[in-house]
Amino acid sequence: MKARIPGAPQGGRMNMMKQIQEMQAQLEAKQAEIEATDFTASAGGGAVEVTVSGAHEIKNIKMQPDVVDPEDIEMLSDLIMAAANEAMRKAEDAMEQAMNAAKGGLNLPF
Repeated sequence: MKARIPGAPQGGRMNMMKQIQEMQAQLEAKQAEIEATDFTASAGGGAVEVTVSGAHEIKNIKMQPDVVDPEDIEMLSDLIMAAANEAMRKAEDAMEQAMNAAKGGLNLPF
């Protein structure tokens, strides 16, 4: 049994399949572009800065010398975690926006 798209003319199905394949190729290209992009966020007024890739890998951590206090390692850990999480959110938001733009408002599962 063949799947049919209601109301679509016979030639329209092939055209729609071609459009879906093109959209999928665009989605894959945009995903690769985002994964190759770096996202940076800071915490503590710039005391700690973390850079992650769009693939959610930490690429770099920068710290101001005065934030390194041997008596307060917990604060440093919190700053690193906050900056890393914000950078990850930036990467995720960029991916979501790119995917939504590429889908052109269609409610597709990918």
